[in-house]
Amino acid sequence: MTSLFPSLTRALAEALVNVLWFIDGSEDEQMDPDDAVKVLEGVAHVVSTLPGDQRQELIELVGEMAAAETDPARREFLEEFPEGFGLIDDVS
Repeated sequence: MTSLFPSLTRALAEALVNVLWFIDGSEDEQMDPDDAVKVLEGVAHVVSTLPGDQRQELIELVGEMAAAETDPARREFLEEFPEGFGLIDDVS
């Protein structure tokens, strides 16, 4: 069986982003807003504590995903992911 992804890291990054995209876009009837915030903040904490090389790898993977994305809303989510989830410092 051939994988659609070039690496386990890429597959896991895709899966993580898919889950976060779903949670971020969920209506209150789909998911409790407080639970959604807890999940998003938990992920942000974990990825913000990655060592520099792993942070950079995830930033690059998400950048590749954004470049290939055809849905404008999802592309925007991907482009904002590194800053929004604590992979890079606030640049403003």
